[in-house]
Amino acid sequence: MSNQTLQTRDNTRRTFAIISHPDAGKTTITEQLLLFGGVVRQAGTVKARKTGNFAKSDWMEIEQKRGISVTSSVMQFDYGGKRINILDTPGHADFSEDTYRTLMAVDSAVMVIDSAKGIEPQTKKLFQICKMRGIPIFTFMNKLDRDGRDPMDLIDELETVLGVQAYPMNWPIGMGKTLEGIFDRYNHRVELYTHEQKSKMVALDDDNNPVDNPELAEDDQFKETKDSVDLLDMAGNKFDEAKIATGDLTPVFFGSALVNFGVKTFFDAYLKYAPAPSAHKTQEGNVIAPDAQQFSGFVFKIQANMNPNHRDRIAFVRICSGEFEKGMDVNLFRTGKKLRLSNVTEFMANTRENVNTAVAGDIIGLYDTGNFQIGDTIYTGKSPVEFEKLPQFTPELFVRVSAKNVMKQKSFHKGINQLVQEGAVQLYKSTTTNDYVLGAVGQLQFEVFQFRMKNEYNSDVNMEPLGHKIARWVNPDQLDPRMASSRNLLVKDRAGQPLFLFENQFAMRWFKDKYPDVELTAKL
Repeated sequence: MSNQTLQTRDNTRRTFAIISHPDAGKTTITEQLLLFGGVVRQAGTVKARKTGNFAKSDWMEIEQKRGISVTSSVMQFDYGGKRINILDTPGHADFSEDTYRTLMAVDSAVMVIDSAKGIEPQTKKLFQICKMRGIPIFTFMNKLDRDGRDPMDLIDELETVLGVQAYPMNWPIGMGKTLEGIFDRYNHRVELYTHEQKSKMVALDDDNNPVDNPELAEDDQFKETKDSVDLLDMAGNKFDEAKIATGDLTPVFFGSALVNFGVKTFFDAYLKYAPAPSAHKTQEGNVIAPDAQQFSGFVFKIQANMNPNHRDRIAFVRICSGEFEKGMDVNLFRTGKKLRLSNVTEFMANTRENVNTAVAGDIIGLYDTGNFQIGDTIYTGKSPVEFEKLPQFTPELFVRVSAKNVMKQKSFHKGINQLVQEGAVQLYKSTTTNDYVLGAVGQLQFEVFQFRMKNEYNSDVNMEPLGHKIARWVNPDQLDPRMASSRNLLVKDRAGQPLFLFENQFAMRWFKDKYPDVELTAKL
């Protein structure tokens, strides 16, 4: 395929993550987008969870039971002449590592904010990652059909707390029980709230007066909104496409995902200004353009048992350049091995279809028998490619884990080895007793692990909490096993590298004073 043809196909791709604090409505807005793409016939609601009609993106059983997202789902569909790749990320802070890695695989982000709560801690963390990468961020102020905070306060908080300029693309006419619609600055119209699936649009003249709608023209709430829009026009930020592209200005949309109000207006504008796939940096500091002939991509996620009946394991790959073709041979940078990609899928949350071709921006799933690790680069040709390393986080919580039934050691070992490869929990082994120790960023990760061990591997596990620990790696050449004590447990990671789990800062300082020449590192 020529570079020009590749570029034409690349330019139709829009690959983005939806980020938010839990309960801001991230999964609901995802469902509305799937509705536009014709993927689902009706969007799931909070009420629908009781009927078993779960959100399309929450495919794991524990997610359905608890009503939270703890994995990053991938959804692909066509809309408006574009191939859309949505990565629905976990909102829960305990799974932020999965979200951070996912943000390395997208070209833009949609930030969903609860208009009654404003900026919440998890939203702030995820925004900072996006900002660090310089990717465009589009903001959706959700739950407009409920009473919320003053819109001006929300915009001010967005700019003050997140340090980004904001440009409101529309402005609410009322809120909650008094919601009448939104003043669409961008399309110069009013979108009336009708309690029906299809919104009613009212054109505006050059003075922002409603055309052929005298009732709206005399409405006090509309007059207030008009004054607010005049103020924004005079004193607010100017619309700047260049700043949007660098993530320095976020277009802001008000609406309600639950009742599908303002979502289509938002999505149509998003598709106009969101970027096509961009170049990716290599470990050496070079950049690889998406329309380069050489195929390349990286593994940003591994998920076991997406289909419990088949006990499969999928490596999610973001294609960075070239074209994937079914049956092609690729090189795995880390091992130098050549692999044939013959069984490859694309996704709709928990459903999959075989894919024959894909280009930069697309997310494909490789059936994996243990070849891949998170962060792996695959490529074709003789010129080696290794993309930048993905972020990893040192665990802070630890548990000692063992099988309840000693007769089921085989399923216990299979389960623990497959689940730790997904990267949500880290596996260590005690150097003295050979006990398994799990490390995680948050407690919920252990609960999910325990649930999946039982339901996917038929292995009940005991978990003995070890509490908060400070993990520090040590050079094997400097290690003496006698350095270990009850206050600094000596373990080895999956690669066989030794590390100490210190009880607290005091225990670590005591160790440093006693062994000043021993170098301790926090990196994995």
